[in-house]
Amino acid sequence: MGQTGAPVSLGTCSWTDRSLIECGRFYPPQVKTPEGRLRFYASQFPVVEVDSTYYAMPSVRNSALWAERTPPGFRFHVKAFSLFTHHPTRMESLPRELLQVLPSKTLEKGNLYARDLPEEVLGDLWGRFLQALQPLAEADRLGAVLLQFPPWFLPGRESHQYLAWCQEQLSGQRLAVEFRNASWVNERNQDRTVAFLQEQGLSFVCVDAPQGFRSSMPPLALVTAPCAYVRFHGRNADTWKRRTGVSSERFDYWYAREELQEWVPRLRYLSENAREVHVLFNTNREDQGPVNARLLMGLLQDERDIPLQAPG
Repeated sequence: MGQTGAPVSLGTCSWTDRSLIECGRFYPPQVKTPEGRLRFYASQFPVVEVDSTYYAMPSVRNSALWAERTPPGFRFHVKAFSLFTHHPTRMESLPRELLQVLPSKTLEKGNLYARDLPEEVLGDLWGRFLQALQPLAEADRLGAVLLQFPPWFLPGRESHQYLAWCQEQLSGQRLAVEFRNASWVNERNQDRTVAFLQEQGLSFVCVDAPQGFRSSMPPLALVTAPCAYVRFHGRNADTWKRRTGVSSERFDYWYAREELQEWVPRLRYLSENAREVHVLFNTNREDQGPVNARLLMGLLQDERDIPLQAPG
């Protein structure tokens, strides 16, 4: 059977995790600099997800360096700043000049939420975020901005309005949306959710994650925009809801071949119904991300009808 679908791009969520570097199993011994690591990563995978931008706003300088150090066709998906997705955000992660315009009562709080800020201040932050990504956009390296929402972000008119507003702030850049509450895709809401995302051109983020929690999403393959987006979080139920010092403890998981095999028909469906398919592994203890990604890569290579995107 010939390859007629969209290519599947495989990658990981970060190339700079300390445990990945220190384990010594992914980067060659001679690769010791940030530039060398990114260049090597881009020789192995065609896509990566930047998760550091969830904790702190991105910078123009970093975006420019990332663009310079990667080949044409490479893509960076960038996770949105925590404030944009209704997560608690540390005061010190905000620009000082913005803090100066906030009421004293707001500043007395330990953490900020989007609801604590006037819409114009939140809009200004979105503008700064997008401006910092311009070097990536201009070099055709920017994939999607990932909006990962918490379990308390529920389906409804207000949430739909907020998603549409976020899309307006990004001036045409692609958005991917990951929900952490299964009510978005239950029997009552799934059709409505899919229709809204399709109307807005927002990518539904398909996930593989532990089941049985409020934040568990079922492993669905849904296409709501030209770019299909999949994130593998592992299936470590023991650490999924645990507060850990580092993410590598929470997403500590080595996938079994049989578990990834479950996704082959789903990825075939995505390939047949989207223009491109991007699959990111968020398992990040030592070299779990690359190992898991390469295991899935091997499974897809055995399927002659599912094309793979080669690194640049």
